[in-house]
Amino acid sequence: MNDTTKEQQPTAVLRAAKQAGEVRVRWTWTEPSVWNERMLTTLEQGVKGGCWFSLIDKVWKPANLQSAFRKVKANGGAAGVDRVTVKDFERRLEENLNKVAEQLRTGTYQPQPIRRVWIPKPGSSEKRPLGIPTVRDRVVQAALRQVVEPIFEREFAEHSYGFRPQRGAKDALRRVQQLLDQGYHWIVDADLRRYFDTIPQAPMMARVREKVTDGRVLDLITAFLQQPVMETDELWTPEEGTPQGAVISPLLANLYLNPLDHLMAQHGIEMVRYADDFVLLCRSESEARQALAWVQEWTASAGLTLHPDKTRIVDATQRGGFDFLGYHFERGYRWPREKSLKKMKDTVREKTGRTNGQSLRVIIEDLNATLRGWFQYFQHSHRNTFSSLDQWIRMRLRSILRKRQGRKGRGRGSDHQRWNNRFFLQEGLFCLSAAHAEACQSSMR
Repeated sequence: MNDTTKEQQPTAVLRAAKQAGEVRVRWTWTEPSVWNERMLTTLEQGVKGGCWFSLIDKVWKPANLQSAFRKVKANGGAAGVDRVTVKDFERRLEENLNKVAEQLRTGTYQPQPIRRVWIPKPGSSEKRPLGIPTVRDRVVQAALRQVVEPIFEREFAEHSYGFRPQRGAKDALRRVQQLLDQGYHWIVDADLRRYFDTIPQAPMMARVREKVTDGRVLDLITAFLQQPVMETDELWTPEEGTPQGAVISPLLANLYLNPLDHLMAQHGIEMVRYADDFVLLCRSESEARQALAWVQEWTASAGLTLHPDKTRIVDATQRGGFDFLGYHFERGYRWPREKSLKKMKDTVREKTGRTNGQSLRVIIEDLNATLRGWFQYFQHSHRNTFSSLDQWIRMRLRSILRKRQGRKGRGRGSDHQRWNNRFFLQEGLFCLSAAHAEACQSSMR
């Protein structure tokens, strides 16, 4: 475009172009093949009647399905009941996506059963169910989510952080700390019993229909909610809940709790929620009790249950404190909660068994991957956390070296001089306390 042409453009056109670019910046995470600038502008300004229709064609759009597969591939995961892995699906990708698109277009698509497995709960003897949809179904759910997520995301509350674009657990923890520093130390520590498995499906779909009226999309979501479950060769159909492990489940779980988020905001209660894990932060015990009463009333009306033993009111300035997203908060400090620490130590134990036949350098390299990842999340813990862990980790390594010299027992006594702290530093061992000190200095600059 030359200068003369540019000068001839109406001011309204230039302003519209500028606004369109600004809209895209605010929604950078959306799938561009679905959410073009026109749709994003409509999203922000509000669609006529408040409901979206004619969406199913965007679900089966080839570019959207391709993008959905890339996300499924990046997340990895096991094969479903059909035993088709991500690699298997990719070998005939174009054919598979074309078949899925045609089924969605003609209304003949049917989800396959979900393979259910039970995985250990960290720090507990209990196990929790995990649903594994087929790769094909994961791709369709990802494509569906890319179409409907922005519609619901626009309505979500500021204090909801779990499984949302450009938000995460660290943001939620940062907000909790800010509120504690401001004097909100009376805490309602809430726990929803088996939340994902107990969401009533009819009220859930009513929430969806408040914003989406495309019957084909509604039928698709319903089909995913009612997918049969294959468990130890037994096939059954759930009557409630949304399966953990399904791509669409976190979005639906957030949607169902969204009214609770806004209810707390209307009452002036500070809430921080990450999926089904949330705390209410109040300035007084009476306010906390009132907030808990509101939550109890809402959950009962929504068909949900607060765990009677795990839901409580605590004063964070006193001994006891509360746990949230892996951290323990108490008397102005925070450190890894007991289960988080146990999980980390169990991983270190697996990598530092005394009979480990690998070279020390190889063991340390493997160990460092765990330590760096763990520190990245827990680096804001009290400094005492790291020095004691460093000592314990070095003891584990000294025990390996002691064993190789034909001596029994764990590293102790003269072993501290034989393999001192500098020795492990030279071997490349990641030092938690040194990393913490460096992080503290960086934050003060």
